[in-house]
Amino acid sequence: MADQMIFKRFEIKYMIDETVFEKLMEVMDGYMIADEHGRSTVCSLYYDTPKHLLIRRSLEHPVYKEKLRLRSYGVAKPSDTVFVELKKKFCSVVYKRRIAMTYDKALSYLAGNGQIDESQIDESQITESQIAESQIAESQITDSQIASEINYALKIYENLAPAVLLSYEREAFYAKNNHEFRVTFDRNILWRDYDLSLDKGIYGTPILEDQKVLMEVKTDGAIPGWMVDFLTENKLYKTSFSKYGTAYRAICDSVNNRSAKPAYGCDELYGDESAAVEGSDVYGDEPIAVAGSDVYSDGRIAVAGN
Repeated sequence: MADQMIFKRFEIKYMIDETVFEKLMEVMDGYMIADEHGRSTVCSLYYDTPKHLLIRRSLEHPVYKEKLRLRSYGVAKPSDTVFVELKKKFCSVVYKRRIAMTYDKALSYLAGNGQIDESQIDESQITESQIAESQIAESQITDSQIASEINYALKIYENLAPAVLLSYEREAFYAKNNHEFRVTFDRNILWRDYDLSLDKGIYGTPILEDQKVLMEVKTDGAIPGWMVDFLTENKLYKTSFSKYGTAYRAICDSVNNRSAKPAYGCDELYGDESAAVEGSDVYGDEPIAVAGSDVYSDGRIAVAGN
């Protein structure tokens, strides 16, 4: 099955404006090809715990992090094919587990009604551009192996539920001489934490400033020299911009402005004494555990070697 793969890649993000985008289009004309179906509306429904554990861990910039989402291309109807995706990042390398099924079955599965098996997988409506849009194949594995990984993620994170819906307009391109080198441009990025369904339509609060475009360079190896030259000449520097992370910060701002008590985990974003330590994990209400350390009963941290 063509879509049932493990994908491995480096993803590098840059925030550019429309003027730079137009200049880059002129340069890319000699090296890149627009994906046949590369202009699309991407909708991603992110799942998280009630205490937003997945995004809070991600914002700590740990060595390893993961996110679970349900993705469609455009507004989804119950019988449309969507993608359950488990996106992992380890030492700056992105790995994606992705499996397709109809929207109604995906909702039932993510709600805890059974586990994925091969008979539930539907690839009949998958296009090649959707497969290639953001992945570089490392190796093919069986449907059951991918299903097992996603099933395990659902097991270890309790009470997962829709948390944020993101949508955006994407243009995708790939290199003429290397289809594994891809560049995407995202505009009109919207988020909402209500009406959390892929069949409700495209609306929400904008994330980007006017005239800004999020560019992502995706590769399994080196960036071509012509792109390096363009980045250097235009003084473009990579950013760690996260769509879901930005939405979560906005949620924290909104809740904290209305309430004397901060939303759970939001105090960790603003330098509070309980802030998470980079490279650490946060386990619900438990003290922060730093790798190679012990935590005393009063919450103090004893780092190995001290």
